[in-house]
Amino acid sequence: MLTYNTQLKKLALPEYGRNIQQMVDHCLTIEDREERTRCAYAIVKVMGNLFPALRENEDGQHKLWDHLAIMSDFKLDIDFPCEVVCAENLATPPMPVPYDQTPSDTRHYGRLLLSMIKRAAEMEPGRERDALITLLANQMKKTMLAGGNNIDDRRIYNDLAVLSRGAIRVDETNCVLHNFTMPVVQGKKKKKK
Repeated sequence: MLTYNTQLKKLALPEYGRNIQQMVDHCLTIEDREERTRCAYAIVKVMGNLFPALRENEDGQHKLWDHLAIMSDFKLDIDFPCEVVCAENLATPPMPVPYDQTPSDTRHYGRLLLSMIKRAAEMEPGRERDALITLLANQMKKTMLAGGNNIDDRRIYNDLAVLSRGAIRVDETNCVLHNFTMPVVQGKKKKKK
């Protein structure tokens, strides 16, 4: 009867394949420590041939030895040329990335645009600040139009004042926003046969 891979034991690192795993399993059965060490060096050399990018630098070599230790389930008793990873370090989860989870009523603008509005509110009045406010207002209008809303410029000016906590007051006569139009998406034409 045929043996299928689904009936065999699960591979620790499937990218190396079942033949390399069988070599590692054989290496574990060798009783002489020197012979076992030579066998491990030969296995790492074959693993390096499979992944030449790892074989060529020192950090890659260290990774190959780590992979050998993982594939042997950390039971391989040899003289490793470098410090290899241990099972406890392998099981520790990475530190969580701290994300700002505060809810926002203006999620459609995005956090980057909101931080730019806060930055513009802190700037000294002048031409540079006015140019930045005009760019921000136009970006806010584009964002609202992308959401499918047809909006009035006064809404953008009001949102700018609210988001900046009153620090940015836009005069409608001095700051005229672009008239953006959403492109019309045409369907594909069917070819006649």
